[in-house]
Amino acid sequence: MQYEAKTPREYLELLDNDWRREKLLELRDLITSHDTDLIEGINYKMLSYSDERGIIFGLNAQKHYVSLYVGDAKKIDTDGTLLEGLNIGKGCIRFSKTTSVAGTNIDEFIERAIAMWKRGEDTEC
Repeated sequence: MQYEAKTPREYLELLDNDWRREKLLELRDLITSHDTDLIEGINYKMLSYSDERGIIFGLNAQKHYVSLYVGDAKKIDTDGTLLEGLNIGKGCIRFSKTTSVAGTNIDEFIERAIAMWKRGEDTEC
């Protein structure tokens, strides 16, 4: 879904108060807890997390899932163990209604992605 929001606050206000909001807020908390220097903004009509080098994450509530956009997940999770059991698309990780954020290794994945980003490693598609 696309939200016509100009700020992260507006984006969050436009979300329905359902499971997608809950999952999005869980993922948002994981991202911001690992790096307080990332700037939360709006890009491509979704939440984005960036620094002076550019955008590292995007976060969006779709109709049937919440997407965490990460670039190339295989560059971050080379052996596939961190994202095992998750629905992975080209450049995104999808969390459906039945996927528990807490029951995954997404926290470690986010931490690894940020560490790679800070070292200047390529995580792009």
